[in-house]
Amino acid sequence: MRLKLGRPDIARYSDRFDVPAAGPEAPLWATWLGVSTLLLDDGSSAVMTDGYFTRPGLLRVGAGKVSSSPARVDGCLARANVSRLEAVVPVHTHFDHVMDSALVADRTGALLVGGASAANVGRGFGLPEDRLVVAVSGEPIELGAYEITLVESHHCPPDRFPGVINEALTPPVKASAYRCGEAWSTLIQHRPSGRRLLIQGSAGYVKGALDDYRAEVVYLGVGQLGLQPRSYLVDYWTETVRAVGARRVIPIHWDDFFRPLSKPLRALPYAGDDLDASIHILNELAVQDGVTLQMPTVWRREDPWA
Repeated sequence: MRLKLGRPDIARYSDRFDVPAAGPEAPLWATWLGVSTLLLDDGSSAVMTDGYFTRPGLLRVGAGKVSSSPARVDGCLARANVSRLEAVVPVHTHFDHVMDSALVADRTGALLVGGASAANVGRGFGLPEDRLVVAVSGEPIELGAYEITLVESHHCPPDRFPGVINEALTPPVKASAYRCGEAWSTLIQHRPSGRRLLIQGSAGYVKGALDDYRAEVVYLGVGQLGLQPRSYLVDYWTETVRAVGARRVIPIHWDDFFRPLSKPLRALPYAGDDLDASIHILNELAVQDGVTLQMPTVWRREDPWA
């Protein structure tokens, strides 16, 4: 089969980049910062998933060793106006999710919350044990204004670096050293407002795992989803969006994470994913269910509950 060249043009979805902006009265807002990095803030208490900002180039990832860039991390935190966080929560431990998590936690005084693999990334960085929280699937964790529940999930196939990180991981290391570890469906409730969301950082699922949870908004990971058969997308939608009863879905993890955030975002190339195929099928499902399907705007404070 001939390899499809090029990459999707995200300009064709310009009318979908219309998640409502967060007004001054919003009790909670969300800021998407590329891949599955999402900042939730109410003005006094904030949490972040992943915190991946270094975004090394493809050549370095493929042929060299990777480590966090403090300059890039600090620059992105400053641009997002982040100085303090309750927690940094990696959705799993591939490099494009967890590589900067411990540095972000260190910079912001946050706890690093995740599985045993994430804790070993924190140990390799030098975070003290009292800053590492190993979650138990389905057990809520109260962090500032938030209740965070991590539910065991799966990575979207294929998982290129499977397995767990079973000892302290100290960079620089090959990207393959960042094994997937524990993959999570991340459910967050803002206790003061009652607002709820699901962050599905990878396009995988466990059948029935989310049936007992509710969320008005889903940030839906679509990385590699466009390479799956239609039946997989229908099942994925059913086990995430339909399971929690969401009314708004916002695709994430579609951007080229080898490109720094200082440059305009672009979609992953067809060789690694097909955003066009994903959006086509997800839109059909959204229309069928009466769900709003919109794209997030990087750096923009948005109110997906509006």
